[in-house]
Amino acid sequence: MTSFSQRIKQKAGELGIDKIGFSRAVSLTEDRPHFADWLNRGFHGEMAWLEREPEKRTDPQMIFPGAKTVVSAAVNYYTPGQHDGAGKISRYAWGDDYHDVVKEKLCALLDWIVAEDPNVTGKICVDTAPVMEKALAHRSGLGWIGKHSNVITKEYGSWIFLGEIILNIELDYDAPMADHCGSCTACIDACPTDAIVEPYIVDSNKCISYATIELRSDELPQNISTNLNGWIYGCDICQDVCPWNRLEEPTEETRFEPRLGETSLDLDVVESLIPETYTERFRKSAMKRTKLAGLKRNARSLKLQN
Repeated sequence: MTSFSQRIKQKAGELGIDKIGFSRAVSLTEDRPHFADWLNRGFHGEMAWLEREPEKRTDPQMIFPGAKTVVSAAVNYYTPGQHDGAGKISRYAWGDDYHDVVKEKLCALLDWIVAEDPNVTGKICVDTAPVMEKALAHRSGLGWIGKHSNVITKEYGSWIFLGEIILNIELDYDAPMADHCGSCTACIDACPTDAIVEPYIVDSNKCISYATIELRSDELPQNISTNLNGWIYGCDICQDVCPWNRLEEPTEETRFEPRLGETSLDLDVVESLIPETYTERFRKSAMKRTKLAGLKRNARSLKLQN
C-alpha cells in the first residue's frame, strides 16, 4: 500500500514541485553556532532582519507550535538563454516573482493534504518566515549546501527555489544528502570580489548579488563597482561555473521564462525610468526588491565601468 508520504510526493510532482523531502521539525542545533558565528563576523552586511530572533530562526516549533514535520520543496527555475551585453539580470529574476509561484504550488499541496486528512494543519514558508531554508532542505534530503552556500541537487544543480510546509503530523523522514563538492573550488576561484571567504561561507559585504539587490546606499562600494562584470541585478557567476549546473534541466514552469524576452536591461532605459514606469515594468517581478533608486545606481556604476 502506498504510504501517505509517498502520495504527498506524487501529488507534489503533479503540482510542478520538482523535488520534495521530509524532516523532523526539531531545532537545528548543529547549525545554530555556525549561523551565530556568521552574524558575529558581520557577514550579513546591512540585512539586520537576520539578527532578529535567532532562536526562532533555528527552531520550526517556534514558527508553528505543534509542528512535527518540515516538508522541504524545490522548484527548478532553470530557463535556457544567454545574457545580451551589460545590464545582466540574475537568472532567478528573469520571470515572475518566485515567491508567488512557489507559494501557489505549496498552497495547492497543503490544501490537498488537508482534504486527505482534515486533522492536518500547516504553515507555508517561502523566503519570508524566519526559517533556515537551506539547512532544512539539506536535512530533508533535497541536496547539500555547496561551497558557494547555495543548495545543490543532483537533478537540477543549484537552479532551484526553496519553500517549506510545516505540518502537525509525522511522515516518513528522508536522510540528509552527503556533500558532493569534493575538492572542487570552481565557485571560490571564479568570484571576482572574493566574496566566498572560505568554503561554505560568503561575506555579503563582498557579494555582487547582495550589493546590487539588498544594499541601500547612493553608490556601490568600490570593490563591487569595479568588478560588476555586467551585472545590474544579482550575480550568477558562482552558479555558472559549478560542475553540477552543467547537468541543468530546463524548467517546465513557463512563468520563469524571461519577461518581455529580456535577460539583460538597457542601461539608458533604466536611467530614464520614473516611478510609474518602474512600477509597471517590474510588477510581479522579484526585481522590485532593489527599488528604483538601487536599479539606477547599479546602471550608473555599469556605465562608469564601461
